[in-house]
Amino acid sequence: METSGLDSDGREFKNAEEMWKEEIGEEGDLHKKSEWYRKAVGYWQNVEASVDGVLGGYGCVNETDIKTSEAFLNNILSERFASSDSAINRHRVALDCGSGIGRVTKNLLLRYFDEVDLVEPVSHFLEAARTNLNPEHLNISDDHKAANFYCIPLQDFTPEEGRYDIIWIQWCIGQLADDDFVSFFKRAKAGLKPNGVFVLKENIAKSGFVLDKDDKSITRSDTYFKELFNRCGLYIYKLQDQKGFPQELFAVKMYALTTDMPKRNHGSRSMNRSIRQCNRPSIIM
Repeated sequence: METSGLDSDGREFKNAEEMWKEEIGEEGDLHKKSEWYRKAVGYWQNVEASVDGVLGGYGCVNETDIKTSEAFLNNILSERFASSDSAINRHRVALDCGSGIGRVTKNLLLRYFDEVDLVEPVSHFLEAARTNLNPEHLNISDDHKAANFYCIPLQDFTPEEGRYDIIWIQWCIGQLADDDFVSFFKRAKAGLKPNGVFVLKENIAKSGFVLDKDDKSITRSDTYFKELFNRCGLYIYKLQDQKGFPQELFAVKMYALTTDMPKRNHGSRSMNRSIRQCNRPSIIM
């Protein structure tokens, strides 16, 4: 990745390879990479299991975040899952990656999917999600439920084959090193149903990358993400910027990603070509 970046202490790196070599060592240095992930989880283990806690002190963005995500999701559902008899009767299932305390599942996904599975490596966040998503605390149909709670980091998680219509990944992929990012998406492809979609919502650096030394996460630029999508064999189906967040935060983008090249243009923010041609909240609840 021939793009420069810096860390939260202001140190500059000439490219991502230099940064990763320092942070996780040479290829095959499993001890140093394990330390990277251990420190990341350790950081979040000391964070309160609340909306404000998992959103890095910016609980005020919750409502705006959910509203924008809902509009994005509705567009995907209407375009990818047409109003045919099979679509109407389809048992919809979503996976919430880096689910934290279940914020996105509770406020968004459970209103559109019959079942939602949650995967989260921080145990006290996941226990809070179990409580928050107890049917007694939800104002939704009894037919919609949080089905499975997996306390597993994404770099070690393999979704059940053919289970999910949507795999939602928000404010957590920055914890993964590039090779684990690619490996996760390649494994997760098998977890999608026909016409299934990945939704990635993430902080965006203006250029290159920014390494957070405290929580061991990397904020990538749009160009950086597109190079990784290319390595994953994914296509951008739809793209949208998040609006309405405080100016001091990173910009945020939403990517709808598919394993097949889109066959037509779905509006100005869609892309019907392969990307080969082409501050924080840091973790979602």
